[in-house]
Amino acid sequence: HVQLVESGGGSVQAGGSLRLSCAASGHIYGRYCMGWFRQAPGKEREGVASIDSEGTTLYADSVKGRFTISKDNAKNTLYLQMNSLKPEDTAMYYCAVETGRIRPDGWLLESTYRNWGQGTQVTV
Repeated sequence: HVQLVESGGGSVQAGGSLRLSCAASGHIYGRYCMGWFRQAPGKEREGVASIDSEGTTLYADSVKGRFTISKDNAKNTLYLQMNSLKPEDTAMYYCAVETGRIRPDGWLLESTYRNWGQGTQVTV
């Protein structure tokens, strides 16, 4: 079981930037996929960006060109750089990780992941 702790959320004006971090306790071995999800009030949780153990990334259309997902293996940390933020980006942001070989069509699906952080609020 991997524990995930998000940080970096806050309030920012439209057009601004934030960088979210997700620290994972323990090492994650082998193949895996990590993702960022968000949930706005009254809406379902949606996948925002994902990255697999080989560094391949995938983004939701709504954030392409504005958000960048990355990871630092030495620090066991996942990042989400968010630029050009819009009011519609306001949500609780969660990171998640799942081990094993996962097909790309599952990388942005909530049901793929069993390990979740507690979330960090982003308000634009």
